[in-house]
Amino acid sequence: GGIFDQEWIDIHVRGSGQTGELIYLVGAAIFVALGLPRQVVSFLGGYAFGFNLGACLALAATAIGCAISFSFSRFVGRGFISKQFPRRIKNADLFLKENTFVMTLLVRLLPIGSNFITNLVAGVSSARATPFVAGSIFGYIPQTIIFALLGSGISLEPELRITVGVLLFVLSAALGIYLYRNHRQGRELTGSME
Repeated sequence: GGIFDQEWIDIHVRGSGQTGELIYLVGAAIFVALGLPRQVVSFLGGYAFGFNLGACLALAATAIGCAISFSFSRFVGRGFISKQFPRRIKNADLFLKENTFVMTLLVRLLPIGSNFITNLVAGVSSARATPFVAGSIFGYIPQTIIFALLGSGISLEPELRITVGVLLFVLSAALGIYLYRNHRQGRELTGSME
């Protein structure tokens, strides 16, 4: 409460030039690494800096936060996290081992699940770091755009901003579902040929 909200942004970030950008980037990355929803980070990025810069900084902060929580899980919290989520880790290994980049992109495009738990579970799994973070970045783009747009208050009418946001959300979810179905059908076809 009171940390990394609109009031905090107004006091510490807005109108502070590059210092404000750095404060936002570091703060947002830390909060994403600790589990703050990336949608909040994107909304506040749009609010603080406008759509273009806000979306870019929010995407960078979210990617850094993803890498931090993934790395923490992989190098520090492996034993604890393995005990907390054994089934999810097994499923993540099966899901991510074939094509980490595409599978991560798929997970990020679907509007379900927790970004934070996905990062932790992937860190403990056998997923390779670079394709996981890269797939995450590309998968984060649609929702980053949506929430930075909503936070920016650009000169579009509120109804139009919300309509564009909803449309982008539906399109990214549809793409995720399409990729998932293709992946599933491919696995079923491969399984039937063996």
